[in-house]
Amino acid sequence: MEMNILESSKEEIKVEFEDLTIAEILRVYLNQDSNVVTAVWRRKHPTEKPVLFVKTKGKTPKKAIDDAVKQITKDLEKVENDFKKLK
Repeated sequence: MEMNILESSKEEIKVEFEDLTIAEILRVYLNQDSNVVTAVWRRKHPTEKPVLFVKTKGKTPKKAIDDAVKQITKDLEKVENDFKKLK
């Protein structure tokens, strides 16, 4: 998966993704973080790549994204383990 940081500061970041699904999953998880003020994605046209905008307070946006990715990974591992138990 390719991502491109378009803008980055102490409290805000704009990241372009190839896939809307990844941007949406990150948005959902980021908005569960109390240090995230805003997490939204946007694309000007359906043929364009989505851009995720994250604004934080109390931690850097990169740390917030890293924490969200870790939580997503943890949740996916739980789903995988639960699925294996069904066999």
